[in-house]
Amino acid sequence: MAAAMGAWSARHRKTAVFGWLLFVVLAAVLGGMHGSTKVARDESVPGEVSRAARILDEAGLKSPAGETVLVQSPELSADAPAFRAAVAQVIAAVEGTGKAASVRSPYDSKAISADGHGVLVQLTLKGDGDDAVANVPAVMDAVAGVQKQHPELTVVELGEASSGKWIQDQFADDFSRAEWTAVPLALGILLVAFGALVAAVLPVVLALTAFVAAGGLVALGSGLLHTSDDASSVMLLVGLAVGVDYCLFYLRREREERAAGRDLAGALAVAAATSGRAVLVSGVTVVVAMAGMFLTGIADFRAMAFGTIVVVVTAVLGSLTVLPALLSMLGDRVAKGRVPLLGKPRRPDAATTGGRFWNAVLTPVLRRPLAATLLAGAFLLGLAAPLLTMHTANLTFQQQLPRGNALVTASQKIEAAFPGSPAPATVVIKATDITSPAMTAAIADLKARALASGRMHGPVDVTVHREQNVATVDIPLDGSGNDATSNAALRALREDLVPATVLKVPGTEAPVTGQTAGSHDFNAKMTGALPAVFGFVVAFAFLLMLTSFRSLAVAATAVVLNLLSVGAAYGVLTLVFQHGVGASLLGTAGVGAVESWVPLFLFVILFGLSMDYHVFVVSRIKEGRDRGLSTRAAIAHGIRSTAGVVTSAAVIMVAVFAVFGTLSMQAMKQMGVGLAVAVLIDATVIRAVLLPAVMTLLGERNWYLPRWLHRLPDLSHGEPFPPVATAPHAPAPRRHRVEV
Repeated sequence: MAAAMGAWSARHRKTAVFGWLLFVVLAAVLGGMHGSTKVARDESVPGEVSRAARILDEAGLKSPAGETVLVQSPELSADAPAFRAAVAQVIAAVEGTGKAASVRSPYDSKAISADGHGVLVQLTLKGDGDDAVANVPAVMDAVAGVQKQHPELTVVELGEASSGKWIQDQFADDFSRAEWTAVPLALGILLVAFGALVAAVLPVVLALTAFVAAGGLVALGSGLLHTSDDASSVMLLVGLAVGVDYCLFYLRREREERAAGRDLAGALAVAAATSGRAVLVSGVTVVVAMAGMFLTGIADFRAMAFGTIVVVVTAVLGSLTVLPALLSMLGDRVAKGRVPLLGKPRRPDAATTGGRFWNAVLTPVLRRPLAATLLAGAFLLGLAAPLLTMHTANLTFQQQLPRGNALVTASQKIEAAFPGSPAPATVVIKATDITSPAMTAAIADLKARALASGRMHGPVDVTVHREQNVATVDIPLDGSGNDATSNAALRALREDLVPATVLKVPGTEAPVTGQTAGSHDFNAKMTGALPAVFGFVVAFAFLLMLTSFRSLAVAATAVVLNLLSVGAAYGVLTLVFQHGVGASLLGTAGVGAVESWVPLFLFVILFGLSMDYHVFVVSRIKEGRDRGLSTRAAIAHGIRSTAGVVTSAAVIMVAVFAVFGTLSMQAMKQMGVGLAVAVLIDATVIRAVLLPAVMTLLGERNWYLPRWLHRLPDLSHGEPFPPVATAPHAPAPRRHRVEV
């Protein structure tokens, strides 16, 4: 299929190029006109949190964005006239903005700290979602104005809208920074790899056009599969990495064949039949791996999976169609624009000798494969060891944002004065008659028991919506929000207090939601989904390798090596972000947990991306074996001939992923660092040491396929290569010795 697509594109160059451009423009324009449908709140969370969101939505109740303003004095008590005057000034300033729907005095709500030196002014903003985020800056400015007038007091604000505003702005800034940093980085690395401007620009341009087209397609499909902001970041991350890598594989093989003496048509045919096939198999593997995320049943994961699948399929399509057409048009002009110092022509035998560095690595590995296997395996298992202590959680607001951030400081001050207040648990009660004496008594009993439990604190806020027969009870929990203390308080609320009070009234439903509940339910859902996702991805990757190479050993080796690289990445992630080892180098600190969705996301992404290198390298090894080389000679030839391109591809991926490791949001940092570490390990320890060592130990058993499996579809090599026909302008092949 890959060979046929490449041949058609080379013959119909204009059709392929202009067809691609038309496709990109149409997808982008139609997607922009259609717009994106984002994941709704009740879709993004599982369990009781989803039920609570559904009750509020069905009742037509949009949860107002709540904000709290802490007024605190180290000396004055809350009853002091000067203190009361400052509180009144805060209330007047907030009401004066016209953006607040309601403002509650702390003296009415009894929101006074235990030491009597701090109070909470509670307010809700007009509008919901985006409207509340748009309204909050005026309120924040008003509060900041009061703080300036009273430097002797602490006057700080925190809430859903203020934190949402910061995250929204920071997300946009980070995304823009990642985009403008990753692209020049990839271009610079390609300039070093090729030494020529045209050859370096081609992969970046194709990757970016694939990303643009995929963005339009995702927007068009978002009516059926809703998308999210996280999905857009992941699309850029993966789309740029795989798009550049696929083009790099293809272009390098075409240049290598030209240097070996083939004419342009022959070089393109070989590149299509070899690298094109590797790109196709790699793309299918990534798609299959990402499809495993649909098994989680979580809308955000479905959005990420959908976006990534679309961008990978688009990148594969571009690499197999428009790239051969462009190379056919350009011919040897693809090497134009040589950069001084970088533009030194490669030796004709460089592709097969692998260079001094990789020769120095590979020679002892092939000489002592057992020792290399044991050492590399022990090293990877050592890196993976911290995985045994991994703790996952939905990171709290304080954990997600950088230390020293004004909102984090405000949150810490509010948390110290009013434990649990910034993120209370909310009991959403739906009853037959919410104002009946029995329900009124049950809610009062719930409030009293919560305060008497020792795990929860005031102020407990009760809001009754009489017309909808719905009430909400906000109960602050002990703990940080996602630690053992908070989870124990949540468990007591769900399993003891709610069933013993409001659920005793017939016809009542009372799910518990909130930050702690969301983290708990998300973790429970993820834990339940992990075996299914892992099993699905591993099984399909094994089957794909089995049918692609028709070898049990190759398929099993691919799965085991990929699991080792993923395990090592998990270990490093746990060591850095949970235990804080070396975290300061990344501008962060150990936060005590790994973001809940990161391990599963890393698994499916890494399992797919690792196949890029594995398929590319093993394809070259099998190609040598099919041409009559012994297995040991084929391994040496395959590793040496792919060393340069695998190094360049890995450096690009690591650089792109590392950019995300510099962003502000903790989850993005963890994702970027995990991917960068895994790809680095995969391209060095796995592909340069462990793979050749294990394959050398297996010898001819690498190609064993039981007779009963011969019925499998044959997706292996077998395309006849056109003969070498040296073109008049092509350099003649130089004779050289290859030590194996």
